[in-house]
Amino acid sequence: MRRFPLGKRAAPVLPAGRIPKGKLAMVVTFLEMTHPPKNPALHRSDRLVLLRAERPTASFYRYLYNTVGDPWLWYERRLMRDEELLRIVHDPKVEVYVLYVAGVPAGFAELDRRREDEVEVAYFGLIPEFVGRGIGPPLLDWVIDKAWSRRIRRVWVHTCNHDHPKALAMYQRAGFVPYDQESSLIDDPRAAGAMPSGQEFR
Repeated sequence: MRRFPLGKRAAPVLPAGRIPKGKLAMVVTFLEMTHPPKNPALHRSDRLVLLRAERPTASFYRYLYNTVGDPWLWYERRLMRDEELLRIVHDPKVEVYVLYVAGVPAGFAELDRRREDEVEVAYFGLIPEFVGRGIGPPLLDWVIDKAWSRRIRRVWVHTCNHDHPKALAMYQRAGFVPYDQESSLIDDPRAAGAMPSGQEFR
C-alpha cells in the first residue's frame, strides 16, 4: 500500500490495462475535522427523522449495510459472521444512526468512538432509491453534530474512488479537510464471491 502526503493526488496503482485479473485499484482519501462547525446547519422536517438503532439485530444491520453499500463496493462487513459483526455494532462506543423519510429507512451512519479523543464516521450512505434527493447533506450535518456532542479532538472519515462520485466534495463542503491518501490493489469481492458477480462498480 502506498501513502501520499497532503496536497498530492494519488496516482493509479497501475494503468487500467495492467491491473491483474481478480484485482481492483483502490485509492482512499482520508479527511478530518478538528473543530465543530461554527454555524451548523439545522434541518427541521416532519418527514426527516434520525434515530439511533440501539443494539441492532444482525439482519437489520445487514439490510442497511448491503442495500446502501451495493453500488459502492462495500464488502468487508459481508465477510463477517454475525457474532463478529454484533461485537462491533453492539459496542457501547459504536453508534448506528438510521435516517427515516416519512417513516421509511433511507440511509444510515455509523460512528466509532473506540479510539480515545476521536470519532470515525465509519460508514455513511443512502439507500439507492433516496440518492439524489438532497438528503445526504442533512444526514451528514446531523451525524457531525452527534460526533461533536462529546469532548473529542477530531472527527475523521475516509472515502475512495469506488464511492459516490460526489462523496468527497460533500465531505469537504461539510468542513472535512483531506490529509492523506493511500493507493493499493485489492481482491475483487465479486471474484471472491463476497458480492454478486454481476455487480457493476463506478
